[in-house]
Amino acid sequence: MKEKPQVSKVVLAYSGGLDTSIIIPWLKENYGCEVIAFAANVGQADELDGLEEKALASGASKLYVEDLREEFLREYAFPTLRAGALYERKYLLGTSHARPIIASHQVAVAKLEGADGLCHGCTGKGNDQVRFELTYQALAPEMAVIAPWREWNIESREDAIDYAKMHEIPIRASRENIYSRDRNLWHFSHEGGQLEDPWQEPPADIYGISVSPEEAPDAPHELTVSFDEGRPVAVDGQQLGPVEMVNLLNELGGQHGVGRIDMVENRLVGMKSRGIYEQPGATILSTAHKELEAITLDRQTMHYKDLVAQRYAELVYDGLWFTPLREALDAFVDVTQKRVTGDVKLKLYKGNCIVVGRQSPYSLYSETFATFGASAVYDHADAAGFITLFGLPLKITALSKANSGAS
Repeated sequence: MKEKPQVSKVVLAYSGGLDTSIIIPWLKENYGCEVIAFAANVGQADELDGLEEKALASGASKLYVEDLREEFLREYAFPTLRAGALYERKYLLGTSHARPIIASHQVAVAKLEGADGLCHGCTGKGNDQVRFELTYQALAPEMAVIAPWREWNIESREDAIDYAKMHEIPIRASRENIYSRDRNLWHFSHEGGQLEDPWQEPPADIYGISVSPEEAPDAPHELTVSFDEGRPVAVDGQQLGPVEMVNLLNELGGQHGVGRIDMVENRLVGMKSRGIYEQPGATILSTAHKELEAITLDRQTMHYKDLVAQRYAELVYDGLWFTPLREALDAFVDVTQKRVTGDVKLKLYKGNCIVVGRQSPYSLYSETFATFGASAVYDHADAAGFITLFGLPLKITALSKANSGAS
């Protein structure tokens, strides 16, 4: 068994949720250390209300709260968007790329405070423990890491609720509301409880930022998203900052039931899990970005970028943000995005995000070449020679089989 680290001051990644709320008194009881709580505002809305009072009442000596919303979108979410990263065909990585920014600022606070330990509230079955700790290793390898879920005898969220009640710690979770949730500007996730049965439809009341497609308006909403070198910069011609833009698109998309995802995913730690994700704004931006790439990237670049996108998604999902490979892939993406500038027109309707128009000053689409009508720039007869050469390996293989009598 690994020897218990000796620490005097620990900085805890604190959300005010069930797990991190009970960790503060647990650390003081089991490590006898000072606990400083660190909370990052990445778009949790009212979840930050009353956080300082709660942290101090739970035993923390102080609480740091940093507004990281702008940095989160500009330096993490938007680069992932430009890369086209999509984990297992659906997930736009809302939690995955929020963890490295939170952990990096947690490390900064620990160094500022002269702390000798870092702590997180991630379970031993989840991906987040890896994402936090790989960031710690990259940025503060000298500091001790404490992961209570891998040490204590609390084995379930029900046990955690009982511990909180015993220590008179106010919490929102209950035996009736057992879901594990994570919210930021890029998404709102829900796991646990009856969602663990992949055959059961999610209860209607679980969703927090979107209506069901059945309850969405009967009339579609049309909007135009503008990009500059792959970065979203405007909606309907109005220049918007990242936070303002994503908030607006979350609101519009949520009103029309856009971006609801129900998926069973492969966790890094080796098991499958079922998650419900609401990602309305991210879905709109991702759909628009891919469509703009369709008219501005050449065939070879687009196809190779799809391969890079999958690897990029795996890196982000696996917590490998602070790695040379991710930086190198960003350099590749930057080159591909130099001409991804233009506008995409979409309709939001009953859970659908429908592309209805796209334009760019760098568009490679040529109506002159694409038309089925008469064209002076394309001789249909040229296709015969192309097909002959393109299919030559097939012809040679077939002739070889015929000569050898193979079937």
